[in-house]
Order: sequence, then C-alpha cells, then structure tokens
Amino acid sequence: MEDRDRRIIDVLITLQSGEVTTYGDIADTAGYPKHSRLVGRILQTTDIDVPWWRVVNAAGRLVPGHEREQTELLLEEDVVIRNGHVNSAPYGRFSEV
Repeated sequence: MEDRDRRIIDVLITLQSGEVTTYGDIADTAGYPKHSRLVGRILQTTDIDVPWWRVVNAAGRLVPGHEREQTELLLEEDVVIRNGHVNSAPYGRFSEV
C-alpha cells in the first residue's frame, strides 16, 4: 500500500459516530489537498474496514448508488438526511467555517 493511501485510511478510521465530512476534507487532513477523487477511489477499493458512510461530497450529497444504505447507517448515528443530502454544515470536524 502506498504511503498516501495509508495516510488517507488513517484519517478515515478516526471518524467517530455522527461525524460526517467530505472527500476534500479527508484529502486535506491527510496532506493531499485537491485529491478528493483519490479518497473516493480508496473508499471503493480498500479491503480495510473504514466508515465510508460518514463521507459525502462537497454539497453534502450521499454516495450515488448507495444512498439507501448510507442513509440507514447515518440515521442510526442521528445524522439528519433530507433529499439525499446531509442536512448540516459544516460536515464534521475536518470542515472549516
């Protein structure tokens, strides 16, 4: 596994119940700003158990094709979902406002 992949996974596994953040915030925190697509690729391909459901796009949109499962998992953590989007801003501890 490449060092950058490991650093991104290390950030992902620190997400706690009820925290929601963006692909971009994960990339920034891991030291790879503007690499949000890399975060998405890692989430799609890793065999490491990471809380993928706690990551949304910059607009708060849920993962296309996995909206139902992601909604169920986030609702269990008391995250509010409306019309396929997380209904809060900022999205977790990595966002800056």
